[in-house]
Amino acid sequence: MDLKDLDRVVEMAWEDRTPFEAIQFQFGLSESQVIDIMRKELKRSSFNLWRKRVHSGISQKHEKLRSEDITRFKCKLQRTITHNKISKR
Repeated sequence: MDLKDLDRVVEMAWEDRTPFEAIQFQFGLSESQVIDIMRKELKRSSFNLWRKRVHSGISQKHEKLRSEDITRFKCKLQRTITHNKISKR
């Protein structure tokens, strides 16, 4: 995985509204692989905060736990992010 893709995976994983399924769809990485990447790329304290947030119930990282009203992978603000492989139509 090149540096640009790695940056994008970390960015998507950090966002609360981007589910692991979207990362798997775009990059073919499972949740456990994303966790390993986050563990390697973040400082220990940042990783701990991220993991705590993912399991807190606030995050919508798991599609099964999301509200049925949310029918897409990305938020409205994500349109401005470049190199996004998901169609913006």
